[in-house]
Amino acid sequence: MPARPLPEIAFVGRSNAGKSTAINTLAQQKRLAFASKTPGRTQHINLFVLGPKDAPDALFADLPGYGYAAVARDAKLRWQRVMADYLSQRETLSGVVLMVDSRHGLTDLDKQLLEFVSDRVTAGEVSLLVLLTKADKLNRKEGAAALAQVEKELAVLATEDSDIAVSLFSALNKQGLDDAAELIYDWAHRAPRVLSSDDEDEDGV
Repeated sequence: MPARPLPEIAFVGRSNAGKSTAINTLAQQKRLAFASKTPGRTQHINLFVLGPKDAPDALFADLPGYGYAAVARDAKLRWQRVMADYLSQRETLSGVVLMVDSRHGLTDLDKQLLEFVSDRVTAGEVSLLVLLTKADKLNRKEGAAALAQVEKELAVLATEDSDIAVSLFSALNKQGLDDAAELIYDWAHRAPRVLSSDDEDEDGV
């Protein structure tokens, strides 16, 4: 991974959760992130530079989708290690956007991925936004129930320092788009985190 002095917003989610569509919609581009017809085809972390061409101010990081049984076990384990390392160690990571199909809620794999970044979220080092995608397929009552369930499950990560949000989202009818865009913009443009004495190790690094 190249070292870039820009805040990164990582997009993660199952291969069929609508991640690529959401990235394209938020970036106002039609073919920025590609959705392959063959699940599991994306095997890299793709970085997209945002902002003015001569003065970029943020990056979108598109992580490989997960969850398809057709992908070889070795490949799954390799992706898991890559994502775990990235989410737990990437210094410039400012926020994580987890895409979850609103009809299914948080799956075991989604919860496993949240564990990779949970320490940083609870410490307030990395912000978290869970977008419940394909919300246009739910009626009002179903949408409210899906939202309440995920909020309940994320309560374990809530601390005085944590920054966690959950929202219904639809790239088709733009539901939740403005709120998500504003939140992600704020993540990318907030003041850098200042290390306290508790954050420094014994060597002062």
